[in-house]
Amino acid sequence: MKKTGAFLAVYALEQIGVTHTFGIPGVHNTELYDALSMSEKIEPILVTHEGAGAFMAEGISRTSETIGTLVIVPAAGMTHAMSGIGEAYLDGIPLLVISGGTRRDSGRHYQLHQLDQGRVLDGIIKQYYLVERHEEIIPTIYAAYDTATDGEPGPVFVEIPVEVQMFQGEVSELPVYRKKPRATAEIPADEIRLAVDLLIHADHPGIYVGWGAVDAAAETAKLAEMLVAPVATTMQGLSAFPANHGLHVGVGFGAASVPAAQAAFADCDCLLAVGARFGELATGSYSMPVPETLIHVDINPQVFHKNYPATVAIAGDAGQALAAICQELAARAWRCPRDLPAFTATIQANKEKYTRSWRKRKNGKQVSPGFFFEELRRQLAQDAIVVVDDGKHTFLAAELFPVYRPRHFISPTDFNCMGYCVPASIGAKLTHPQQQVAAIVGDGAFLMTGMELLTAVTHKIGVMVFVFHDGELGQISQFQQIPLNRKTCTVLGQFHPEGIAQAVGSRFLAMRSDADIAPVIRQAQEWSAQGQPVLIDVNIDYSRRTNLTKGVVKENLNRFPGREKVRFISRALKRRITG
Repeated sequence: MKKTGAFLAVYALEQIGVTHTFGIPGVHNTELYDALSMSEKIEPILVTHEGAGAFMAEGISRTSETIGTLVIVPAAGMTHAMSGIGEAYLDGIPLLVISGGTRRDSGRHYQLHQLDQGRVLDGIIKQYYLVERHEEIIPTIYAAYDTATDGEPGPVFVEIPVEVQMFQGEVSELPVYRKKPRATAEIPADEIRLAVDLLIHADHPGIYVGWGAVDAAAETAKLAEMLVAPVATTMQGLSAFPANHGLHVGVGFGAASVPAAQAAFADCDCLLAVGARFGELATGSYSMPVPETLIHVDINPQVFHKNYPATVAIAGDAGQALAAICQELAARAWRCPRDLPAFTATIQANKEKYTRSWRKRKNGKQVSPGFFFEELRRQLAQDAIVVVDDGKHTFLAAELFPVYRPRHFISPTDFNCMGYCVPASIGAKLTHPQQQVAAIVGDGAFLMTGMELLTAVTHKIGVMVFVFHDGELGQISQFQQIPLNRKTCTVLGQFHPEGIAQAVGSRFLAMRSDADIAPVIRQAQEWSAQGQPVLIDVNIDYSRRTNLTKGVVKENLNRFPGREKVRFISRALKRRITG
């Protein structure tokens, strides 16, 4: 049979369960978009920028079983999308990028958009595929999907030259996609036994989970209860363990963590880390006191021993490893001597004391983070999805907003790309139309991709976007202010979010003080439920620093050489005195 390459590509995307694509049509992918327009299973979404399209696709991959997919033009479309591709790569998120390609049958050089895309992308994708014949299209897309989702997930890139898209070619069949059984190597029993030996002989074991354990929350909870061990998460893995579980302590457990985590892990002499890489952000700039006895579980063995040497390194699936450890504990009929109710009561008391310290008195001139996050949690459903960006609001949310379900809190982490939040929330809402999706974004990050609200308005995607508006690049300006007593290139120009909302046709609300918090959130939910995007201008009070900010600044200063430390402190004091 003869089929165009565009038809074959869309057929393959339908087979692997793609529901939406994101991108901008151009000379080199027009045929793909024409084929998408005839699909009954896939809705192509026009974005204002391919970088935002990549974040939308990421939002789908992080919150659903569907792989986020881009359909872009080569060269400029690819370079625009690279921020989202890089975020997916460093955060371990599956992403499928379908790109048009310049003609390879004309013999011409210096064509429009002609670029060696594989060479440019090397280092931020799992694999690059170039399709040269029609019969390669379907198996290539199937292979790309398997590569993106197997092992540690990540982005893959498929380039289909324009002549292959446009012209018909002979194919023998239209194969149905059949997912290969997930290749999970059996975890050696001796490693499990050694891990259990270390855990039961520890006086104060602790558990630390990241995004790699996000689908193993039940196994984590079971093991934590058997061990009476506190559970801390990474920033990206915030949703990997429910905040309403008695053993949950928060993000991290060092100087940059909340008091409940510091107290619960104070004497930790054996740490079980699962699906976590001990990255800079996750560890509070490496300030966590990781004990010498470390059991490290990860599906990617390359992460072992990078920052902290592991006593036992177990390469494998998080759920499988945790279940095996639980089974070994049960087989030994081991019972933890520690008092679970007393321990959890202490954790909960410490958590409540800290969050209460953020709610001492109502602010009549600004919005207090403590009251904002308390009310947001009270009004949102438990299955609401919360999306954040990179900035001070991220750390406030991590400390003050309880997350109850896996994959219901997503953030840019290791790539840490500003501009992530608004488009990622649109992607999440597209695949969860019946659930609330709340985006919390700093004003600087909002200015990068906020125009994607036009996409939300066009498609009636009822996201709630809370812009924490202080007129600065808050986190960096604070890092500047503490040691330098000046702010360079971190004060934003004046802008009016209401004008942006009016320009794109979004609903708008202003939250000026604590008195506005409850009614504004309530109104935003009502409009959102009607499929209307809502932009909320939050006059946020950033005067108090989070524990993470204070801990990171202190830790980095402590690592300075003695003479440089004296110089920095002296300079800061001098500037404060002289202004």
